[in-house]
Amino acid sequence: MTHSFVVRIPDAALEPEPLDPAQIVSGRPEVTGKVVWESEDGRQIRGIWQITPGVVTDTEADELFVVISGSATIEVEGGETLKVGPGDMAVLRAGDRTTWTVHETLRKAYAINL
Repeated sequence: MTHSFVVRIPDAALEPEPLDPAQIVSGRPEVTGKVVWESEDGRQIRGIWQITPGVVTDTEADELFVVISGSATIEVEGGETLKVGPGDMAVLRAGDRTTWTVHETLRKAYAINL
């Protein structure tokens, strides 16, 4: 593990992470992100992720995230519908098939375990 650090999430500069066009259901959502820490074996990733309004599908990793800004509704196939906004913490299970309806540009801090 590297040294301890702090990142100001609302102001962090993010890099484009193009979506697979097959994931886009509607709108023109754009994704940006930044990995701020990754374990030596690549099995733990910590970062910041942002998506603009639209509807996309995804297959999730084992993830815990906290919404910093924006809002979305996440429909988990065969499960719950999660409504998330600033200050909300959510947990997604590896393999969950989801549909994200992003209402306002959403920025989150995440921790993924592979």
